[in-house]
Amino acid sequence: MTNITLASSPNTPGLADVFVYAATQIHEAAGELWPGEHIVLESHVPSATGYVHRVGDRALYAKTSFLGMSLVSLLRGAGGPWPVVRQAQQAYRARPDSLPAREAAQLRLLAAMAAPRVCALAGLKSGVVFTKPVSGPSLGDVLLAQPDDTSGLLSRAFAELHPIHQPDTARRLAPAWDIGERGITGTFLRKFNGLSGQAYIALLGAERCEHGAREEVVELIHRSVGRLRQLRMALPPATGTTLVYGDLKPEHVLFPDGPGERPVFIDPGLLRADAMADLAKLISRIVLFLTISRPGPSVARRIATGLDDFARRQTTGRAWLRHVLTLWLMDTVNIVTTYLSAPADLPLPSPALALIERAVPVCSLVADLASEATRNDTWERASTRVVVVAS
Repeated sequence: MTNITLASSPNTPGLADVFVYAATQIHEAAGELWPGEHIVLESHVPSATGYVHRVGDRALYAKTSFLGMSLVSLLRGAGGPWPVVRQAQQAYRARPDSLPAREAAQLRLLAAMAAPRVCALAGLKSGVVFTKPVSGPSLGDVLLAQPDDTSGLLSRAFAELHPIHQPDTARRLAPAWDIGERGITGTFLRKFNGLSGQAYIALLGAERCEHGAREEVVELIHRSVGRLRQLRMALPPATGTTLVYGDLKPEHVLFPDGPGERPVFIDPGLLRADAMADLAKLISRIVLFLTISRPGPSVARRIATGLDDFARRQTTGRAWLRHVLTLWLMDTVNIVTTYLSAPADLPLPSPALALIERAVPVCSLVADLASEATRNDTWERASTRVVVVAS
């Protein structure tokens, strides 16, 4: 994948060009799927990765991808100037391995399984995937409302993924349908690769942070990346014989029938890896959710206690907890730096904006835990730090 650069230039795609083109793609694809129907595009859904739009009359979500890269990378020039991107996108839309085509293939596979329950695929056309919305509270909402049930809620949700963590399921998904871009380690290494990675770090927050905070964030990220690159060497192989959900976070787990019933998962990103990757990403994103929600010390402590109990039930021994911690911190660095590198005019979801505001405490948490990762009591200290940052 092309290394990301942050420097803007007149040759990079303009936001208006990208959004108008994407909306036109979605409108045309919907018209091809449902000819004769009146197609109304409702609100744009802010995202740092793909272009997402609600389709009114059918109450659908439509998602497209530019060349398989994030909008942040695209707008920073990773795909070249707009005329080059537009021409390449015409070919990309027809590719059978485009990101929307792979997501559609994954939804079909998951829909044929007893678990997990997933959002319904409504259609795929010309590089646009349409899915039906899922109602109900998210996993994050339920955790805040029922903090004492954290361990049980997470255990039940994670158990839904047990079928995809089996080798037989991996054999049912062609390697071409993997969404390997969502892998924690691969993303980390692409972002922080040699000199280009150093340049990337140096410009983080240039359009998103106040001056003093930006300098502190850059220093903390620089320190964390160096330490995490060392810790990565002790990790088991990144690839595996099983699948992981890939994009497992609280807002992608919904309870349409209530918290006591089975959840529904949205936005899969299946790839071949150890199930530890799903565990690490879920922990990472719950901690970030708590960081921006700031429910206070009482609720934060109860959720952190339940999260600790859940994690210990999924792992065997301190070595595995250390592996999970390393992946957790790498994932946090991945997502925080994506938001910090976003151009100022790119609409971001409200949680992303809130996370940017909390970048200093989040990056401090990562730097401190990474520096202590080989201590025997690091996992216990992590739970304590989570309570502090969420209070």
